[in-house]
Amino acid sequence: MLIRMIERSLVYPRPARERGDWRPRWLRPQNVWFRSADNTKLHGWYVPNSDARRLVVYSHGNGEHVADLSGLVVRLQQHLHATVFVYDYRGYGRSRGNPAERGCVADCMAAQRWLAEREGVSTEDIVLVGRSLGGGVSVAAASEQGARALVLEATFSRMTDAAAVRYPWLPVRLVMRNRYNSIRRIQKYAGPTFQSHGTDDEVVPLWMARKLFDSSPSRMKQFYEINFARHVDTPPPAYYAALSGFLDQVDELSGDLPTRLRPRQRQLVS
Repeated sequence: MLIRMIERSLVYPRPARERGDWRPRWLRPQNVWFRSADNTKLHGWYVPNSDARRLVVYSHGNGEHVADLSGLVVRLQQHLHATVFVYDYRGYGRSRGNPAERGCVADCMAAQRWLAEREGVSTEDIVLVGRSLGGGVSVAAASEQGARALVLEATFSRMTDAAAVRYPWLPVRLVMRNRYNSIRRIQKYAGPTFQSHGTDDEVVPLWMARKLFDSSPSRMKQFYEINFARHVDTPPPAYYAALSGFLDQVDELSGDLPTRLRPRQRQLVS
């Protein structure tokens, strides 16, 4: 029982729904309700960009929800020239249900499918960006549905690895239900991969990120170290410049997405 309680608090420390800004006037996101594979009702923000060159689904960390992400959305729009869809896993923010590995992975895949359908493209045309826990679900989604590129920030090799570092006296590798084995899952995704990590990350040590990166079969991958950065630090402008340059290389090899990326005016599906 104690180990289960520790696991829930470690993996899904959900913030209060009231936290954050749910109506950022300067961002004007479009509220979207969509459903996961098991019919769980989920919530997200669709933020179109009239100058978009790419489409991004962003999966946040385990201590955040959509209302915390206004600044992040602006950075993705500006630095990556992207239309952005951010969403909450089940049990986070306004999304229904309770979080668990299978469900959270399904939620990421549903968000990727929603944006692909909204824009009239394939799931393989979507850039998946995930931070920490969001990296774990993004790896899983890319392994099943493909991606234009997979972008991982402060992401673990396996959730059990991260838990074992934090609780070395507990048999977490044997008993954890939420394992998020990205080492295994990334073997099924050989597309472009950009991974970043802080050298002073106190939650997910740098060696875990390197282990995941080395396990990637991609022939187009880049690892970006952020000196002195800790787990929750905001990436510096140089990071976004490097990521933008990497995605430009992806576009050169794969071809630009057509001009129908520009937002279309139609009713959002609930």
